[in-house]
Amino acid sequence: MDLGLKGKRVLITGASMGIGLACARTFASEGCSLVLAARNEARLKDAAAAFAGSGVDVAIFAGDLSQAGERERLAAAHGEADILVNNAGAIPGGGLLDLDMATWEQAWALKVMGYIHLSQLYLRGMKARGSGVIVNIIGSAGRSPRYDYVCGATGNAALMAFTGAVGGASPAWGVRVFAINPAMTRTDRSVTLSKARARERYGDENRWQDLLSNLPFGRLIEPEEIANAAAFLSSPACGYVSGATLDVDGGGAFR
Repeated sequence: MDLGLKGKRVLITGASMGIGLACARTFASEGCSLVLAARNEARLKDAAAAFAGSGVDVAIFAGDLSQAGERERLAAAHGEADILVNNAGAIPGGGLLDLDMATWEQAWALKVMGYIHLSQLYLRGMKARGSGVIVNIIGSAGRSPRYDYVCGATGNAALMAFTGAVGGASPAWGVRVFAINPAMTRTDRSVTLSKARARERYGDENRWQDLLSNLPFGRLIEPEEIANAAAFLSSPACGYVSGATLDVDGGGAFR
């Protein structure tokens, strides 16, 4: 399906693996050029190498986006983006009494403040041009918070509010801002969180798959399914979507 995205420049954070890398593949298949940002330069180079010979224009940026200076360096190096996909984030599991405040601040520096700051940096140019899209990949815990993921759930809820506030105003500037809330997706991060929960519940991290037995459709979400949603919602076919957060959870919130 031609989504009308050919020639768009797409900046994706957390792009070296998981949902971010899946987004890179999907947007590339629609004829977009890519800026892939993540901490691990070697993984970024591997990700970019996968597009060699495909005709896709790919640039990479290695940096710690939990640092404001690195976010500003990214915007200075790659200031033009038609679509920004905020995806980088790794908030640990645990209850309120399990995580010290330094952990909260470090986790939110990347996913919460990172999303907010990059949106601010790129929204300025989008507003000036009168066009652009910002996609925030958040997470279903913001809608259905759990104590054993209180840091992530609280951060996700804040980003949902942020998306609504900015996405409500941005159409006046020709810009759309929306979010996607994936439930459990087949990524390294989901496995890590599941193992932590299995240790807490069963005393054995190797039983992590026991936690997944009642998932909708009997499986995890595939990263490509989130990437496809991001591309479709970013396209002119969904040109009236702004401020909204799409829950991709197989109906799990209602089970």
